[in-house]
Amino acid sequence: MLRPNGSVFMPSVLTLIGIPGLQSVQCWIGIPFCVMYLMAVIGNTLILVIIKYENSLHSPMYIFLAMLGATDIALSTCILPKMLGIFWFHLTEISFEACLLQMWLLHSFQGIESGVLLAMALDRYVAICNPLRHASIFSQKLLTHIGVGVTLRAAILGAPCLVLIKYRLKFYRTTVISHSYCEHMAIVKLAIEDTRINKIYGLFVAFTILGFDIIFITLSYIQIFITVFQLPQKEARLKAFNTCIAHICVFLQFYLLGFFSFFTHRFGSHIPPYVHILLSNLYLLVPPFLNPIVYGVKTKQIRDHVLILFPLFSYLFPMK
Repeated sequence: MLRPNGSVFMPSVLTLIGIPGLQSVQCWIGIPFCVMYLMAVIGNTLILVIIKYENSLHSPMYIFLAMLGATDIALSTCILPKMLGIFWFHLTEISFEACLLQMWLLHSFQGIESGVLLAMALDRYVAICNPLRHASIFSQKLLTHIGVGVTLRAAILGAPCLVLIKYRLKFYRTTVISHSYCEHMAIVKLAIEDTRINKIYGLFVAFTILGFDIIFITLSYIQIFITVFQLPQKEARLKAFNTCIAHICVFLQFYLLGFFSFFTHRFGSHIPPYVHILLSNLYLLVPPFLNPIVYGVKTKQIRDHVLILFPLFSYLFPMK
């Protein structure tokens, strides 16, 4: 097989440069990233512990919240340690197989998080629009099936991306990835061969998972708002709406950051590369960091248990 001039045949090691154009200040950028990561792990772990040991929170809404917290911890953990190694210790090299594994885990956890957000929206839809059937519909068996289903959907749909890169792309113009973690398009762009199939399948997966989920989440909340505004009592409307505020905040931050990062990475050729990378990093770090804060502040049951565990917080967030 002829090797194109200057190309690398199936490299064993790749190099992540971090944030192109900002290498000189990466050590400082790593500080807020590390703080957000630690807060995300602590906050989501705290929510998991509260839900596990408080029997009154073993309802579908909080079980889905626990799934979201576990996914957030896994999502941020699969990129942050390596990213901080690049920023602080210049540990830029990563094996090709480890890079593909990180890519697959990353996109799988993104798909799982999207599926959990869809499940949470459907849970609120049934709880508000058909409350008498909520307990019978969202049984423990259904919750298990949803958890397994969203996990398998993301893992199975993401696996061909890994296979297409590993066994289809042989020659690479460089082994240097202008990114702080292994992302699908960042790896595909290194190849000098025809990558149309890889790009098309990547778009297919993105729209199959995120596009499908965002459509049904939007439809669910539209129906919820219609039902809420038809309630005769103002207090009932406010109570129903308050149960959805936290979900809406999490939904908006995840998908708005995600789609902005997705489209600027693929179609924003005039935008500086460091903007792409910073947006991608924030998309993966901000939701896990903010989700426990949003649910801790807006969900009374979670907030009350946090204040019981940490009485000092009661001075800042007094229970009503």
